[in-house]
Amino acid sequence: WKNALILRGLCFSLTHQINFFLGHMTDLINTEKDLVVSLKDYIKAEESKLEQIKKWAEKLDQLTDTATKDPEGFLGHPVNAFKLMKRLNTEWGELESLVLKDMSDGFISNMTIQRQFFPNDEDQTGAAKALLRLQDTYNLDTDTLSRGNLPGVKHKSFLTAEDCFELGKIAYTEADYYHTELWMEQALKQLDEGEVSSADKVYILDYLSYAVYQQGDLGKAMALTRRLLELDPEHQRANGNMKYFEYIMAKEKEANKSSTDSEDQQEKETEVKKKDYLPERRKYEMLCRGEGLKMTPRRQKRLFCRYYDGNRNPRYILGPVKQEDEWDKPRIVRFLDIISDEEIETVKELAKPRLSRATVHDPETGKLTTAHYRVSKSAWLSGYESPVVSRINTRIQDLTGLDVSTAEELQVANYGVGGQYEPHFDFARKDEPDAFKELGTGNRIATWLFYMSDVSAGGATVFPEVGASVWPRKGTAVFWYNLFPSGEGDYSTRHAACPVLVGNKWVSNKWLHERGQEFRRPCTLSELD
Repeated sequence: WKNALILRGLCFSLTHQINFFLGHMTDLINTEKDLVVSLKDYIKAEESKLEQIKKWAEKLDQLTDTATKDPEGFLGHPVNAFKLMKRLNTEWGELESLVLKDMSDGFISNMTIQRQFFPNDEDQTGAAKALLRLQDTYNLDTDTLSRGNLPGVKHKSFLTAEDCFELGKIAYTEADYYHTELWMEQALKQLDEGEVSSADKVYILDYLSYAVYQQGDLGKAMALTRRLLELDPEHQRANGNMKYFEYIMAKEKEANKSSTDSEDQQEKETEVKKKDYLPERRKYEMLCRGEGLKMTPRRQKRLFCRYYDGNRNPRYILGPVKQEDEWDKPRIVRFLDIISDEEIETVKELAKPRLSRATVHDPETGKLTTAHYRVSKSAWLSGYESPVVSRINTRIQDLTGLDVSTAEELQVANYGVGGQYEPHFDFARKDEPDAFKELGTGNRIATWLFYMSDVSAGGATVFPEVGASVWPRKGTAVFWYNLFPSGEGDYSTRHAACPVLVGNKWVSNKWLHERGQEFRRPCTLSELD
């Protein structure tokens, strides 16, 4: 498959190398920069104030030294007597006002204005969950993630022991003891290696021992609790836990389990530690990592690249587009250099002000709703809003041969780090007859997907049923049919958007519907043809 991909790349001499979306995150960086500038201004103002006070103190220090050595002689000079009265009556009052003057007004005012745009606890939890999602999907160990050793990174960053502790706490609040253990252990490891941190080993061991116990490893839980008690012998909860663990351990010994039973128990404990994935989930994650492609060499030979004129479409006879096969069943084709950088920027600029949490069709109500398995921001663009969008719609119609007048608007989506859309169908199944009832245009017959950015790592579109992985390449688009010509759904088109590991993914898609395609793609008598 890789060789086939290389050959198809050579064929055209190509060089082509997520509740805050990236645009909002960029705004937050600018906000933070503005706050830093404001903070530095405040520091300068405080330093200037202190400098004035310091000069006043130094001047009076010299004056009072002289005056106290010969008070009568000093006050014998009428000017000195007048100036003493003036200083005590007026100037010390002015100094008092200067000392009491609050130089933080500008900074606090700016903070108050900007705070309305700050992320909240829910956003922070979402960002933490995105990291855990990436860890699972891409098989990253905590040390790799903590040290920022990720592929394609431009600006390397690392997690402190305190950061690791926070991730562990968030996993703990979700009763996710598997990730609690991983991240508390990483925090402990970094502290043991000498990292200076505000994170407390006692707190870390408290969370860690309980998380380990919840996963069935009583021996390790006791060892961690003993270590905690060495640091804090009076720790009330740890002392209570230790007594309970010893009681449980004594009961197990009394039971005198057979070696076979012990092995079974060990296997169960090991199994508990593993994330409980469904088979599809495992396939999905393998494909996201670029593993497990099933295509045989015989099938690979049937994949070609070509110049395509849209079945003799007048617009493309003299200037055909580059097309290559990505997969055979279901047939997935990629169009190359199909959207220009200028068009991409226009579409993004039109979409940015409207981007909101992406929605999915609720099969029960037929209405749009948010879902935990789709983490991205999206916006919808109509053809009448911009000549660029209208031109894109016409291009899709010319190259697919399908009528776009009954299609949904162009959906623009932005997946930041951790952004994903778990396995789903684009079409409505038989048990969802009302999914697109409000549109009145029938089922989604086909999907057209533009890739509007390259992604440093992750972000593939994968088809778990067949083992296909389609990787983002800026300026290209992929197309596939969701329905057979008979109108029956093609269940092999179940697909997912993998989480973005490093970078930022922009896509736009067009869902084409059945109405208007009666003569463009006639029905067949066979259900699966």
